[in-house]
Amino acid sequence: MQDSVVGLDHYGDDDADIELVDGKPKKRVEDLLLNMGPQHPSTHGVLRIVLEMEGEIIVKATPYLGYLHRGVEKLAENSTYSQIIPLTDRLDYTASMTNNYAFVRSVEKLLQVEIPERAEYVRTIVAEMQRLAGHLFWLGTQSLDIGAMTVFFYTFREREALLDLFELLCGARLTMSYFRVGGVDRDITQEIVDRLYQFLETFPEKIDEYNTLLETNRIWMSRTRDIAVISAKDAVNFGLTGPALRGSGVNYDVRKAEPYGAYDKVEWEVPLGKNGDTYDRYWIRVEEMRQSAKIIKQCLDQLPEGRIAADVPSLTYPPRDKVETDMESLIHHFMIATEGFEVPEGEVYCGTEAPKGELGFYILSQGGNKPYRLRIRPPSFIHMGAFEHMAKGYMIADIVTIFGTYDIVMGECDR
Repeated sequence: MQDSVVGLDHYGDDDADIELVDGKPKKRVEDLLLNMGPQHPSTHGVLRIVLEMEGEIIVKATPYLGYLHRGVEKLAENSTYSQIIPLTDRLDYTASMTNNYAFVRSVEKLLQVEIPERAEYVRTIVAEMQRLAGHLFWLGTQSLDIGAMTVFFYTFREREALLDLFELLCGARLTMSYFRVGGVDRDITQEIVDRLYQFLETFPEKIDEYNTLLETNRIWMSRTRDIAVISAKDAVNFGLTGPALRGSGVNYDVRKAEPYGAYDKVEWEVPLGKNGDTYDRYWIRVEEMRQSAKIIKQCLDQLPEGRIAADVPSLTYPPRDKVETDMESLIHHFMIATEGFEVPEGEVYCGTEAPKGELGFYILSQGGNKPYRLRIRPPSFIHMGAFEHMAKGYMIADIVTIFGTYDIVMGECDR
């Protein structure tokens, strides 16, 4: 039987077009062009990737973004600063608490307002709870995408416990709108503190369960080790941050580089990888969950008494009990809710360590109650710039794994 001809002309298979070698057809290989998405279950949003392949080897991978664009930055320029907070929930909807935190920190930096100590501790606790919930979501879905279904159910078991606490705290489980410029919406209760202590007692054992399920699984290990390797130099040049950067051994964490909240008042470490592969980025997130649990425990132990919002009448709402009994406070509450507060002229950029990496907000103010310009630096969008570099030379079966290693959400990427 003659050898089959691979990669014939698109116009037909005329014998005249076939090159012969020793009287036999010469095998020719053509690059295959393949669309992945935009509706693909493993892209966690609407994303199209155009793949050029030689057989099953990726030669080029070009992401096409913008399918989920909602114009959040332009909407923000027509909204008061308080009205923008719910918009930030919809960026990375798996970690809305840290989105809230990143935005209000930017406004506070522009206002140069001092945050009460108790509010800083509450913010840090809530932000690390969100980091735990975000990493649990990532670990469950990344495992599911690779084929380990059991881990998905285990991680969502703990994530649901955290969402229950969010619901007790602010009445919401996904889009929180809990943070306020100058503090937080409401105080943490003793019930939440007690339940958090109970959660933290057993959580380290749960992490060991995840590791047992994955690190004894040869499929998981072969699908993550030495896959999508990126050097420390390349990671920095592509602008990677968060676990994607620290997996390559670069010791950069905004919480350490520019401490905020209560991060400089508690003891914790920054986990670093060595090889810069998908396995290292998995290990980083697992270790970050251990560190987040330590941070929450110390913050609960040190939680001070005091206000949960800055004492700035033109900026913050009066206490709830005062609003109910004082007509002047009620009018003030209504004015802030409808007209917002005034921000002086100036510009500011403020970066915050979100679960996916550095989330930054740039605000240009010309005075008034709305930003003149607002721009967002989402880690998901920046990380997609390194996608082709990290995918080239690997198999098509690795695409989903490589995409998942960034922990990308397209709502944040497209904004």
